[in-house]
Amino acid sequence: MKKTPLLILISSLSIFCTSRKKISLDSNNITKEINKIYAQKKFNGFAVSVVDENGTLYQKGFGFSDVESQKKYSENTIQNIASISKTFVGIALLKAQELGKLNLDDPVEKYLPFTIIANPDFPNEKITIRQLATHTSSISDNEYYLSKNYFLKADQNLHGAKLNFDDEQIFNPSDSLLSMQVFLENTLAENGKWNKNSFTNKKPGEIYEYSNVGTTLAAFIVEQATGKKFNDFTKEYILKPLNMNASGWKFKEINFSNYSKLYENPETVLPFYECATYPDGGFITSVNDLSKYLTELIKGYNGKGKILSKESYKEYFKPQLSASNFIERNNKNPYSESYNVGIFIGFGYTGYIGHTGGDPGVMSMMFFNPKTNIGRIMIFNTNFTDKEGNDAFYNIWNILESNPNSTK
Repeated sequence: MKKTPLLILISSLSIFCTSRKKISLDSNNITKEINKIYAQKKFNGFAVSVVDENGTLYQKGFGFSDVESQKKYSENTIQNIASISKTFVGIALLKAQELGKLNLDDPVEKYLPFTIIANPDFPNEKITIRQLATHTSSISDNEYYLSKNYFLKADQNLHGAKLNFDDEQIFNPSDSLLSMQVFLENTLAENGKWNKNSFTNKKPGEIYEYSNVGTTLAAFIVEQATGKKFNDFTKEYILKPLNMNASGWKFKEINFSNYSKLYENPETVLPFYECATYPDGGFITSVNDLSKYLTELIKGYNGKGKILSKESYKEYFKPQLSASNFIERNNKNPYSESYNVGIFIGFGYTGYIGHTGGDPGVMSMMFFNPKTNIGRIMIFNTNFTDKEGNDAFYNIWNILESNPNSTK
């Protein structure tokens, strides 16, 4: 998905470190303090949670999933969560490797049914799956990623909905929806219609540059290597084992009556949409289901996970890059996936592990502290672009982090 950076004003962001003990939360105070921020009316609806390796410690929805009908946003409300979805691609890659279907250090061309164009500045360099997973492949998101990738959901009432997100990001008609393979062929194949400017001028494997198309290519390789559609593969090996029953990748896989409307700002409703490159940001879930997933990641980090082996989790969480791989390294925001990376999982400069997300009508954040085994999630149905919205967003995060009731 479009990497929509969260505005980072360090004065509004607190960092709390606690010892690893069993913790309970002052739920009443958390709810009270978040309600104060919600009253500023910067967001229409959102849900938050706090988890540890044993389960959910706190979760709650605030505001409305549909302002017009006054439908409440709850912990069971679902919506797309943008680039947090990429963490599922990392899990899928390692599961496919466990099954003997691929190796992270294989060249991508081994699994593709089309011939990928080479980086014109490095025509003899092979791109590997690991490079896709660490955003060092040199594959970039060209202009067509925004203009040819987002499609309106079929059979929706578009009255009053805005049909473009900005000058570049366009919602295309539902009857023109492309498959993931067709989009990738158009963007990366030798005879592709949109294959101009699909690479940076950096050598594959050398420099970190966030790539949605590279993420989608990794998910497509999972399909080609396993013989299963990516959404079906992840349902079998991630969603079902974790009882994430409200979640999926396609509208047909979820209960759409629980889907939140999305808003460009508190006054402007956006249409429902989907993407050809859905693995890079189109995962649909609730904070209740995503909390189960974050609990599993914390367990996996500590060698107790159930959807990957200990060895695979070690690889997933192993920092893959060094300072030399970054031109601009994010050493200001502790909640960023761009200080270092594992296999499609990010590290902030203080060691927090997780990912952020941003897309039309979506802002999201999911991180855990490996020193305390405490993780936090926020999912919003409203975008913001100003300092006041940024402050409100991070103040809610700070409340989730700073309300222990007692330690035992």
